Amino acid sequence: MIISTAVARRRALFVMAFTLVVGAFGLITEGHAAGAFAIGKCGAYGQAYDYPAEHAAIAAAAKQCSGSCKTITMKHACAALSVDMKNPCGAHGYAVKPHISSSLNAATRECYKFGGKECVIRAWACDAKG
Repeated sequence: MIISTAVARRRALFVMAFTLVVGAFGLITEGHAAGAFAIGKCGAYGQAYDYPAEHAAIAAAAKQCSGSCKTITMKHACAALSVDMKNPCGAHGYAVKPHISSSLNAATRECYKFGGKECVIRAWACDAKG
């Protein structure tokens, strides 16, 4: 089968354009991969994910959290916060892990480790790659 030069050029341009679009999308997603969790007393929290820079994610998470809050960061990961429902101002746990399932499990274990009786997930978030 013989393909005309014009058809071959159109196909080549389409393949090149498609490759550029897919590559650009990958760079955009990769660029937005900073996240943060702010954790305070009595179940207070703030979260930010898929920010272009870590400092911007930290500021956004801290702004959402009331009171004196500790900030943790996540990059290409997931974070979770677990609190004790019997005493929300008591035991809590948090974790940052590569996958959501491992961060949920680790946060719950941390809550029980610090004396929680009925620990539940209060919040969780993943950045672009988590």
